[in-house]
Amino acid sequence: MDFSWTDHQKELKKAAAAFAKSKLNNDLIERDRDSLFSREGWKACADFGLQGLLMPAEFGGLGLDLFDAIATLEGAGYGCRDNGLLFSINAHIWGCEIAVLNFGTAAQKRKYLPGLCDGSIVGAHAMTEPGTGSDPFSMLATAEKRPDCYVLNGNKTFVTNAPVADVFTVYARTSPGKGFAGLSCFLVQRNIQGLTVGRDFEKMGLRTSPMSEVTFADCRVPNDSLLGEEGSGAFVFTDAMEWERAFIMACAIGSMERQLELCIRYKNTRKQGGR
Repeated sequence: MDFSWTDHQKELKKAAAAFAKSKLNNDLIERDRDSLFSREGWKACADFGLQGLLMPAEFGGLGLDLFDAIATLEGAGYGCRDNGLLFSINAHIWGCEIAVLNFGTAAQKRKYLPGLCDGSIVGAHAMTEPGTGSDPFSMLATAEKRPDCYVLNGNKTFVTNAPVADVFTVYARTSPGKGFAGLSCFLVQRNIQGLTVGRDFEKMGLRTSPMSEVTFADCRVPNDSLLGEEGSGAFVFTDAMEWERAFIMACAIGSMERQLELCIRYKNTRKQGGR
């Protein structure tokens, strides 16, 4: 099997690298020092099409295939030194956007996907919990079914994009005794009562990618917030992670390619002792 890039994919990668180099590195040292998320960079990426790489054209996406999308992300990683911004975009795509595309109703797709593609909506993925990590079988957050809503209670942590997010994919137990089949996923908007976003975490790396805790205290979400069927949360989560694992390193590969070229260039031009 031939894994080399096609001419079209090379052009996609080249265009993404040129875009990222010219638009995404402004004031990076200062922003990294101050842990500042770049709204300007986020919108520029959306205008270029990064957030909509795999989304259908009817929702404002580019509708690329898998390899075209990976080539584009590698190019973005090559040109962009703001690894936090690219990390946030990946979290947005694989943790939220792809879940809506693959499991959302027609109404949910119309409501969220255009904004997720054009940069006006930032998505976040709320799965990890303080005492259980990302283990779905140990999850403590609950969603109690009422006639007109679900009532969410629990704490999530290390939620990438939470400080700037507009919508969260939230995982909680709807049937505590059913194990794998007892988890459900919900689309929860930021401004809903009972949802509290904590302070931005101070991190050693990826400092321009905001991250915080999210707390749900008697947070009432409408029945139509359920993403997929009740009890299908584990399938939604597994699907999202499969997409993330397949794609999230593409930007890092582009970044490593750039760094390797810099090292080789330095090695070939460095002088010491007159040599």
